[in-house]
Amino acid sequence: MTRAERKKQHIEHALSTGQQAATGLKDVSFVHVGLPDLATSQIDTHTTIGGLTFGSPIFINAMTGGGGESTYEINRSLSIAAKETNIPVAVGSQMAAIKDKEERHTFEIVRKVNPDGLVFANLGSEATVQQAHEAVEMLEANLLQIHLNVIQEIVMPEGDRDFRGAIERIAAITESIGIPVVVKEVGFGMSKETAKKLFDAGVAAVDIGGFGGTNFSKIENLRRQKALLYFDNWGIPTAASIAEVHTAFQDQTLLASGGIQDALDVTKSIALGASAAGLAGFFLKSLTNGGESGLISDIISLQEDVKMLMTVLGAKTIEELRNTPLVITGDTSHWLKERGVNTTYYSVR
Repeated sequence: MTRAERKKQHIEHALSTGQQAATGLKDVSFVHVGLPDLATSQIDTHTTIGGLTFGSPIFINAMTGGGGESTYEINRSLSIAAKETNIPVAVGSQMAAIKDKEERHTFEIVRKVNPDGLVFANLGSEATVQQAHEAVEMLEANLLQIHLNVIQEIVMPEGDRDFRGAIERIAAITESIGIPVVVKEVGFGMSKETAKKLFDAGVAAVDIGGFGGTNFSKIENLRRQKALLYFDNWGIPTAASIAEVHTAFQDQTLLASGGIQDALDVTKSIALGASAAGLAGFFLKSLTNGGESGLISDIISLQEDVKMLMTVLGAKTIEELRNTPLVITGDTSHWLKERGVNTTYYSVR
């Protein structure tokens, strides 16, 4: 099976397996504000990541790359939607285009249709400094994502089995690339221990990529003769991952992703400590069902709903939203307490 055929399978299986809806965000409740003293017209949703200003705390996160014309069409539509709604867009792994020049156009279309937008390049942690520079140049990228996908690779029949040296490669890329570097998980969550290694390596932000959204273990198990089912429920749920990383590194920047489905999930993720929230599976489904116009409409609706939620919470800015009181209960509360997090950090602030 070629890389392009495998990437096309990933898209098909991502749509068929759907979202887990096990993010833990249902364990997060806002403390109601009866007197917000705020109008929706006053809301400012600008946020800053690595010195880059986002007009919205929502971005289109990485999905897949190197799937030939199917990837070309998806990337083209996503980038058009990003341009129309003024949000950043990330591509999937560009390693396919680095190894096969015929795949370059499936990525380059993102910058071609969105010449002034914020575009994120993307490579795995196996990438070299030279490959990182090539990926950034290919898109004239504003930011580089480096993804961590150990579980996916282990379950993937033809996946990697050697993960040595990743943090050294990330540090070398961060030092030389000249644009912000964000390291993201791909649906299995990030612990505070992993985040510490990455911040020590100089990354601008981490994207916790929590458990609860698209499940790459399930996707790869569909491609195996003997399924490794124990990895299908492996990982740190999104809410718990955001909270444990944020409380450990309050002065560092983190992004939220992993099963985020609506404006309430976005708002909760930011209140837990994220500076922005990335959606992938939700937008892919929206594009598949409604085309470009449907996707644009869904993004605009999402942006408007976030502003309404911020209004009722009395949070005029993203920074104020990140200091809004909330209560954590259920399994997420139990996880955090076992991990040494005092959840009253959120409830009495």
